[in-house]
Amino acid sequence: MESYTDTTAPTVGLDPAIDTLPASFRWGVATSAYQIEGAHDEDGRGPSIWDTYCRTPGMVHNGDNGDVACDHYHRMPEDVALIGSLGVDTYRFSVAWPRVQPGGKGPANAAGLAFYDRLVDELLGKGITPWVTLYHWDLPQELEDAGGWPVRDTAYRFADYSMLVFDALSDRVRHWTTLNEPWCSAMLGYYEGRQAPGRQDFEAAIHAVHHLLLGHGLATQRMREAATAPAEFGITLNMSHAGPATDSPADHDAARRADGLSRRIYLDPLVRGHYPADVVADLAARGVKIPEEPGDLEIIRQPIDVLGVNYYSSSKFSGVDEAGNTEDADGVPVCREVRYGRPVTAMDWEIVPEGFTDLLVQIGEEYPGVPMVITENGAAFDDEADESGFVRDDDRTAYLESHIAAVAKARTAGADVRGYFAWSLMDNFEWSYGYDKRFGLVHVDYDTQVRTPKSSALWYRDTIRRVRGD
Repeated sequence: MESYTDTTAPTVGLDPAIDTLPASFRWGVATSAYQIEGAHDEDGRGPSIWDTYCRTPGMVHNGDNGDVACDHYHRMPEDVALIGSLGVDTYRFSVAWPRVQPGGKGPANAAGLAFYDRLVDELLGKGITPWVTLYHWDLPQELEDAGGWPVRDTAYRFADYSMLVFDALSDRVRHWTTLNEPWCSAMLGYYEGRQAPGRQDFEAAIHAVHHLLLGHGLATQRMREAATAPAEFGITLNMSHAGPATDSPADHDAARRADGLSRRIYLDPLVRGHYPADVVADLAARGVKIPEEPGDLEIIRQPIDVLGVNYYSSSKFSGVDEAGNTEDADGVPVCREVRYGRPVTAMDWEIVPEGFTDLLVQIGEEYPGVPMVITENGAAFDDEADESGFVRDDDRTAYLESHIAAVAKARTAGADVRGYFAWSLMDNFEWSYGYDKRFGLVHVDYDTQVRTPKSSALWYRDTIRRVRGD
């Protein structure tokens, strides 16, 4: 990528707030297994809920799937060299549960584990710290057939699987994230049906919330007890800042409910050892009870060494729909998302960097003593590659600049944020959007699998150098 340095360096400037970040600040890029690995049926890998979902007509754009994706499984050394060229010190990746434990239970699949063993060694050989996420949505299909995350047993299966990975890699890996975005797994997967496994059952989704958190607690407890070297354990939550659309009581209550079901229902049990009373009451009004058993919250409330924060946008909420109703057809109080009126990304997500600052400061104030790392932040735009595959993506560079500055401003305001990982290293399979949306710092030609750093990648590299004083 050095060949692009002079002729294609981005013109976007650097917000002065970024210069306040310390030289010790951690910088990384992130990916997930199903989105990049491919090799969906090689070396003993079993099917996941995403393999099944992709084969369900109408669920994924253009009928796309992750069978090949970015072919990272076969191109891993090349991709690690690419990561090294960006100047980052950390690579956050996920381990594919069905590659390590094809049916979701039983012994490890040695060939599957061997891939991650090689990946860790390759990273360390390039001076890059591996940051493992144990679950990024690819539940083995056999476990979904047995009930999936709404069933309590899945939490115990997850803890068993986590130990298979931990036993194999903990001699070299120090940073462990249990779950990525349990809100998406539970609400998009089991309530809205917009992600795998595609179910639409609110009660099942709330049961999934509890069992995902229980799985996190069980796995963290076991890994920490088994650790023979210093290690950090945490979880990654996707969050946004939820504010009222107006000062009306109805809008304030809508914002409270939105925040409760997207943020506090996870953070309160994780940090405080109980579910928020208002959320429990809201659920009861809908005839739903969290399936908590004695001792569960003690397990869930494991010490968090680092909280991963994924941020993309923020929203305002109204308690009144456009027709003036305060309840929907099912009698559920209205919680309508209201636009800021800002420019949007290709995902139609509004660009609200100050919401990022507000969120991080809010977390720091409400849950003091929990260090944070930004485990995902980035944007999809309608990239146009030239004949060489190069993309001049000043829109993405501007997004990154404003959001890294937002992190720096949050730190200045007292939020304990210690690192930033850009999403994503490269264009990849974007879940239900297939290959239609591109988040990468690196352009991928899916026909040839050629990787070409975009101008945003060069800006990110140069920004890291500047902050470090290189």
